[in-house]
Amino acid sequence: MTADLEAVLDAVGPRLRALRVQRSLTLGDVSSASGISVSTLSRLESGRRRPNLEILLPIARVYGVPLDDLVGAPPTGDPRIHLRPIEYHGVTAIPLTRRPGGMQAFKMVLDGKARGTEPDPQIHEGYEWLYILNGSLHLVLGANDFVLGPGEAAEFDTRTPHWFASADGKPVEFISLFGRQGERMHVRARPKRT
Repeated sequence: MTADLEAVLDAVGPRLRALRVQRSLTLGDVSSASGISVSTLSRLESGRRRPNLEILLPIARVYGVPLDDLVGAPPTGDPRIHLRPIEYHGVTAIPLTRRPGGMQAFKMVLDGKARGTEPDPQIHEGYEWLYILNGSLHLVLGANDFVLGPGEAAEFDTRTPHWFASADGKPVEFISLFGRQGERMHVRARPKRT
């Protein structure tokens, strides 16, 4: 084993202990949440046991940190994410999420003339949440017409006939969160009390 690898492994125990103490957890709490015995966790923290992937993965999940944080991995390469915009009929959609399924997030930019001025409401499976960043968005939702400005939001079941376009012929930027049918946004107005 190289000296560098030895040093990395030696630093895991103190990191685990610091995370546990920082979160005010006992070894028993971490054991219950991870399924790893208290004695194994104690030996890991004290450096009397070498960490391995089967042990570190459940611990990373309990602490809600990437595995790299537990082992102190050095930064690698270019940290930038290169998003590939999708363009169609004057609409640019920039995906902000990469995982398939579940909630999908997009930054949307509508050309001022995109989608025309005549509403053509459509329906499909899903649930959508819109947050306007810049410009004015004309939203037709069922029998209702809305004009949304910066800082305003709307959420709706996409089985309701809906259509949107620029309200004033100028570009509009907004965030769109789209989920499966029945999957709604959960917004918390204040911190959860414990």
